[in-house]
Amino acid sequence: MEPIQNTQAFPNICNALIILSSKWAFPVMAELSNGPMRFKQLQRSTKVITTQSLTDTLRMLEKAGVVNREVFPTVPVTVEYSLTESGIEFKTVLNEMDNWATKWGKPVLSTSN
Repeated sequence: MEPIQNTQAFPNICNALIILSSKWAFPVMAELSNGPMRFKQLQRSTKVITTQSLTDTLRMLEKAGVVNREVFPTVPVTVEYSLTESGIEFKTVLNEMDNWATKWGKPVLSTSN
């Protein structure tokens, strides 16, 4: 197989790579794939993510069109996050990456010395 010489051969893949380049995008999307969640629920379920990092990740995913932010007029205001149709379909990309890694992936970093 020849190396890819021209990045123009896959012009739209950059959109997926931008989403995946965020450190916390994958764990957030994985949690939201189980259904809509409020911010604190999402923060508890992801465990190690800071409040600011989660906020930044959700904003980026919302801007990318894979996460929906819905505000409910309650007292106090309730905000719920869910995957959009695009976000749900993005799971196909992640599944294919997992299939590739299962078949071809080799550990890049060792956790032991």
